[in-house]
Amino acid sequence: MFHTAHWVGTPLAAEASSVVDAHLAGDFLAAPFGTSDLINDPPHGWSANSSWHLISRTETEDHARMKLALERPVMGAKITKQITLYADQPVLYQRHEITGGAGGLTFAHHPMIRVSPGDHIATSPKRAALTSVAPLEAAHILAYPGRSADLTQFPARDGSEVDLSHYPHATGDEDFVTLVEENVDGLGWTAVSRARERDIVIFVKDSRVMPVTMLWMSNGGRDYAPWDGRHDGVLGVEDGCAAGAEGHRAALGDNAVAREGVTTALTLEGGRTHVLCHATVVLDQPEGWAGVADIRFEDHEMIVESRSGASLRVPFEATNFVI
Repeated sequence: MFHTAHWVGTPLAAEASSVVDAHLAGDFLAAPFGTSDLINDPPHGWSANSSWHLISRTETEDHARMKLALERPVMGAKITKQITLYADQPVLYQRHEITGGAGGLTFAHHPMIRVSPGDHIATSPKRAALTSVAPLEAAHILAYPGRSADLTQFPARDGSEVDLSHYPHATGDEDFVTLVEENVDGLGWTAVSRARERDIVIFVKDSRVMPVTMLWMSNGGRDYAPWDGRHDGVLGVEDGCAAGAEGHRAALGDNAVAREGVTTALTLEGGRTHVLCHATVVLDQPEGWAGVADIRFEDHEMIVESRSGASLRVPFEATNFVI
């Protein structure tokens, strides 16, 4: 289900600028998020560029669980990861704990999926969508900087508007937009209805800790090795705590995302543990599926409402998000 870059496992991987890019695939924790302009860690931090070792593994008829620890500290903090699967649920639960350390830390989950032009992208209510002062690459379709409270009418580079609820039809661009959560006290979500795969991929986050969702639309806009213009139709749904693409230093002070009223960095300190809870859900699309309109969480279930009025009820343990 997750995306793997075309160069992974080939000689082209040697052209990548970091370990995380050489092995670009799946989902990983980025901490700090992006390229730090404060500390000398690699892009997306040691959490994405060094090894994790196994602490424990359990398996019963009902569930399987694995706990791992990052072998290198991040800003002095220890990070552990717990992955849980239940026998009757199409859900991957993740829980990271960041203990100790010092300073302000940005982070994000970094799952990537393959998508097709026009695939529908639905989200929990957002305060605004924002782009950074400068684009990631010269080829892009969104305006930088840009802001819109309506995700279907985001300003475009050419003066028109872009509907962020659908993946772009044209290729040859690279765009990155930050969505700021409306309700930072509950569970936030992003649901991608994929036409080619006939499935619905849903990412669920604890909005108290992850007030932003950053959409990375890697659609052929990088023409240098190992990307070579071939890395297209990829969507990263990056739930976290950061100032978008503005950088680590900016996240610790005044920035456009913080001005929307949310926190853009975790405060690390001795004796304190931050808990990051996240889930990935994959569902088959019913016949005639028209995209997600809303998602609710009730009594060990997730209720997924379609834009056509149909609904799906899925076993889901919201208790995994209790800190």
